[in-house]
Amino acid sequence: MNDSVDALERFVEHLTRGFTPKLARHFAELPEPSPEFQARLDELAEKANEGTLSPVEAREYDKYVEYIDFVTFMRLKARARVSGAPSP
Repeated sequence: MNDSVDALERFVEHLTRGFTPKLARHFAELPEPSPEFQARLDELAEKANEGTLSPVEAREYDKYVEYIDFVTFMRLKARARVSGAPSP
């Protein structure tokens, strides 16, 4: 894992350590992205794979990927807390 992912994982661990069971369930059950957001993400991903993102789109896509990584870590940690399993 690279340093930025390690730092993000440590930060999420710090945040979720104090979750109450109710809050952990809330994060564990967060809904999937809206269809509009998913469509935009898919569009940007396709352009990224083709190498045709504009600089503005590249920043937008990078921001979305960072947000998704953060939410994914939060959900994983929250699900582990809800299930009583060791945190990933």
